[in-house]
Amino acid sequence: MRIKRRLSALGALMNLALFLAFASPAWATDVGIAGIFPGKALLTINGGPPRIVAVGAAADGVKVVSILGDTVTLEFDGGTRVMRVGQNVAAQRSTSTRQTAILTADARGHFMTTGYINGVSVRFMVDTGASMIGIGASDAHRLALNTINGERGMASTANGTAYVTRIKLDSVRVGDITVNGVDALVHETNIPFVLLGMSFLNRMEMVRDGGTMTLKKRF
Repeated sequence: MRIKRRLSALGALMNLALFLAFASPAWATDVGIAGIFPGKALLTINGGPPRIVAVGAAADGVKVVSILGDTVTLEFDGGTRVMRVGQNVAAQRSTSTRQTAILTADARGHFMTTGYINGVSVRFMVDTGASMIGIGASDAHRLALNTINGERGMASTANGTAYVTRIKLDSVRVGDITVNGVDALVHETNIPFVLLGMSFLNRMEMVRDGGTMTLKKRF
């Protein structure tokens, strides 16, 4: 009887060990820096929507230690890491079917494409240096974007520092890819194209092969 009980207990422990082995995540935390605001960082964590985390605060095990210029010092997975806007520490994920878009570079090497914001057609230019989707004043007016309740701030652009308002777009579509709830910066001045920034691209696997760039939706 004692032997049976011991075998039963051993079997329970083995089942628990197998459960923990398969239930535990196999990779580290997936963290991206989507933007920086005064005393706050806009983070993407484990495939979730971008969220603002203040210096000294933490979200899902990721703590914002400090912000200096365009770098953010974070604590997660038992260590400290300094990351820049647009940088992403991503776990490799696999899936059988994923939404895909294939872009072709123009003569100047820029990847341009026609897409949709909130169902309205726009002309995108891929900009991995932009923390979020960037929309000029005229495009924002054409798209009927509401900036009244947005968060005002400053952003560094190729032409210097600009006043912007951060808002959330209902949907962004490029090729077969549709992403909902995407953060964007509306500029007070006009810009020639809508900049397809990292608030969208952070959710993609990007593969460049010469003059072709393939985007595959990760989450």
